[in-house]
Amino acid sequence: MHEYSIAYDLYATAKKAALDNKATQVKRIRVDVGKMAMVNPEQVVFLFDTIKEDDPLFSGAVLDCNEVEPETTCPCGYRGNEIYVCPRCGSLPQVIRGREIVVTNIEIEAADSP
Repeated sequence: MHEYSIAYDLYATAKKAALDNKATQVKRIRVDVGKMAMVNPEQVVFLFDTIKEDDPLFSGAVLDCNEVEPETTCPCGYRGNEIYVCPRCGSLPQVIRGREIVVTNIEIEAADSP
């Protein structure tokens, strides 16, 4: 179940960012998940919620997963979302987007500095 390790990595990434910025609370983590990443976003959210449960820094934190459609390109000039066969020339297109799992934004609340 690689969703657990992904959820944990998202938690650890957000925690490090929060601590580095002297946050008092993590509010929201936004993540782009490519549809070809072979990940179930709902399961990642569920596991993230389980992992963050005992951490007061994450009370009320929300993980938003945005699914990203695949994007491909072909040497013939085709650019689109066909992943198996280029509709122009019949070649195998190259996937340039849609496999990634990327944290795009972490919202935190920080104490006022004197």
